[in-house]
Amino acid sequence: MSDPTRSRSLRLRAALAVAAVTGLGATALTALPAAAAGEAVTVQYRQSATGSDQVEPWLKVVNTGTSSVPLSQVKVRYYFKADAGASYSYACSWAVKGCANLTGTFGTLANPTATADRYLEVGFTAGAGSLAPGADTGDMQLRFHRSNWQPLNQNDDYSFGPAQTAYANWSKVTATVGGVPVWGTAPAGNEPSPTPTDPTTPPPTGGAALFDDFNYTGHTDPAINTHGWSVRSNSGGPGVPGATWAPENVTFAKEGTNSIMNLRSSTAGTGESTRHTEILTRATKFKNGTYAARVRFSDAPLSGPDGDRVVQTFFTINDLKAPMADDYAEYDFEYLPNGGWGEPANILYTTSWETYRPDPWEAVNAHSEVRASYAGWHDLVLTVDDNAIVYYVDGQEFGRHDARYLPERPMSINFNQWLIDLAGQTSTTPRAYDQKVDYVLHVKDQVLTPAQVAAKLGAYRSAGTTFEDTVPAAQ
Repeated sequence: MSDPTRSRSLRLRAALAVAAVTGLGATALTALPAAAAGEAVTVQYRQSATGSDQVEPWLKVVNTGTSSVPLSQVKVRYYFKADAGASYSYACSWAVKGCANLTGTFGTLANPTATADRYLEVGFTAGAGSLAPGADTGDMQLRFHRSNWQPLNQNDDYSFGPAQTAYANWSKVTATVGGVPVWGTAPAGNEPSPTPTDPTTPPPTGGAALFDDFNYTGHTDPAINTHGWSVRSNSGGPGVPGATWAPENVTFAKEGTNSIMNLRSSTAGTGESTRHTEILTRATKFKNGTYAARVRFSDAPLSGPDGDRVVQTFFTINDLKAPMADDYAEYDFEYLPNGGWGEPANILYTTSWETYRPDPWEAVNAHSEVRASYAGWHDLVLTVDDNAIVYYVDGQEFGRHDARYLPERPMSINFNQWLIDLAGQTSTTPRAYDQKVDYVLHVKDQVLTPAQVAAKLGAYRSAGTTFEDTVPAAQ
């Protein structure tokens, strides 16, 4: 995000849509794929609220198989019919495994039905541990509500069971282990299928592309400008008022055999001492196709006190020509290691923008999120075609947003790191945060799988190619 007029805390509260994928249903699957042999779970459900302000699906996952199941491999989905124009927020009230070890994201069904067009997907971090045969997770007291707390209707929700006041097996939620369906029946036309695992499918040949391995000597390297990048130095938002956008804090160094770009943002607790970083393409010529980058997020500063509300990003964007202009577009990966925008701790967002108005604030977007640490290297992939925007993290689908949010005009490609404000940590002790980038890739008008992205990256590096840009200028 690079527009100075936008306040993300408002924009998330005002979000009008949220989305992602899949459906589950009414009877347990009877024929399990071979990959699930010995790994079987059932899901028990009870409802805790039939009211109109929030949905409260309480869940237990039970290991009914013959081998231990790592909970980090388990995903559970609860299906519902979204209210018109609504976005939703997830929360965990209490869990035996600890709310910090649970994640909740929203998705959109590929084939909406009369009782389901969205789902809440519940996952687990590594901290949740494993389930031995016969064991269960214990209570997971979950809830979600409309982001603006307007009334909602549960009675037309596929997974809702108003009479289910005690835990029992419930086949209208589904479960997968390692991407393999093991429990539940999806709403019609949305039957889950095993996650593709074949990494050998080659990417399509041909096609215009931008690839950059960020093999530069420093921010003044003439090749940066020649290759179409701008290292930001102008003032303005987003972020801390009075902060400087510091091009000298964008550096390049070898790590192993790869050249790595580092964005270092720092502060000593005042606007004048705050340094933000950003690099972006000067050309706005990128639209449909595949975008990919390998990014290292960080949770803690290099030294000094932690707690700053840092935003670490990879995104595409064009300009807002007028309030609520329908040809605006923006697609974000945004990691907040210390929370912000009303979030108390680390969270990763993917957000697809249709448009917004800065004053009075109004936004039309869709977002998916996981509340967990993403410190370390991650493969980020975004695909845009004529039907949907799909986000992947480390080869797994993270969010899927529908055709309402497709771009009408080309965009630029951006990385930045900045501080929302100085309220998260008020110390005047200097501290700095690093965000690293290994490479960036855009393939015009081709939707690649994460495995195909990896294959294309491997081909560039095997050939010794450090930069290519055959994407034509926007017409």
